[in-house]
Amino acid sequence: MAPPKVWYLPPRSHTEQVFRPETFQRLTEEFDVSVNPHPRNLTAEEVAEGIGPFDALVTGWGTPALPEAVFQKGPKLRLIAHSAGTVKSFFSEAVFRDYLVKRNVCVFSANEALALNVAEYTVGALIWTSRRFVDHVLAVRHRGAWRCPEIPPHGQFLRGATVGVVSASKVGREVIHLLGPFDVRLLCFDPYLSDADAAALDVERVGLDDLFRRSDLVTVHTPVTRETVGLIGARQLQLLRDGASLVNTSRGKILDADALLAEARTGRIFITLDVTDPEPLPPDHPLRALPNVYITPHHSGCGLYGYLRVGELTLMAIKDFFAGRPVRGRVRWDTYEHIG
Repeated sequence: MAPPKVWYLPPRSHTEQVFRPETFQRLTEEFDVSVNPHPRNLTAEEVAEGIGPFDALVTGWGTPALPEAVFQKGPKLRLIAHSAGTVKSFFSEAVFRDYLVKRNVCVFSANEALALNVAEYTVGALIWTSRRFVDHVLAVRHRGAWRCPEIPPHGQFLRGATVGVVSASKVGREVIHLLGPFDVRLLCFDPYLSDADAAALDVERVGLDDLFRRSDLVTVHTPVTRETVGLIGARQLQLLRDGASLVNTSRGKILDADALLAEARTGRIFITLDVTDPEPLPPDHPLRALPNVYITPHHSGCGLYGYLRVGELTLMAIKDFFAGRPVRGRVRWDTYEHIG
């Protein structure tokens, strides 16, 4: 029996980012793979024109949204393996409804791999924000200070803290896993988290206001949906205790921008933002100048470990699908509207 035909759409630059050479070689040896020969992403029109003989597509960063024509001209297409994170921008409502669901096309996302990098950053950010590493470094470097008296030497740092996790997303769950050795009490707000899953994660399910009221440190991992834009506003931020830490690595729009700036200006809480609204922040945006706000340039997903894991999981997904096994990382249609 001939091996399944796989069309690999990303350019070589993407391949080198997320595939070890030996992993990509295994992909091309185990399947009948046609590799994009261009140093660019193919256009949607090119994909629609060439899709006919293929059983599977591999997509990546920069792959265009797949219009209805791709599915109309590709009746054999059964698997879309996305060697990157979110897949929602690829599909219109019509494509989702009329093709993905009706044909039961398997869509895989490697966002679990990128979650590894984001979670590592998050734990680091919880530590540096609460311990005010940036303030100490700048005091030594620019002010000649040593043990600056304006920075308290003690406080509730990560160990033994009550940590609020906003959303048990893939990143949120990986953060919860990494926090295991730190002897923290974990609160979680996620309206879609079942009691059984909360028990398995060893977290206490709470309301959003309760989470902000009780936490020493809060970390946000909510996807952007119609329900979550502006989810965290003035009321929640004002519930944080003085000296609390807030970390956001999800999307800037989860936090109400005006409320965030107003609360940050009080100076009573400490904030790390890897994502902002707008992004990037204009050079003269007041958040950039606030000493209690630490901003990084949407960098949390970066890292060789997670990036190369993308390629490994993508190959595993393709192998499992065509072997008739469950696909780890398969997008569930019953939760599709709630993913970012």
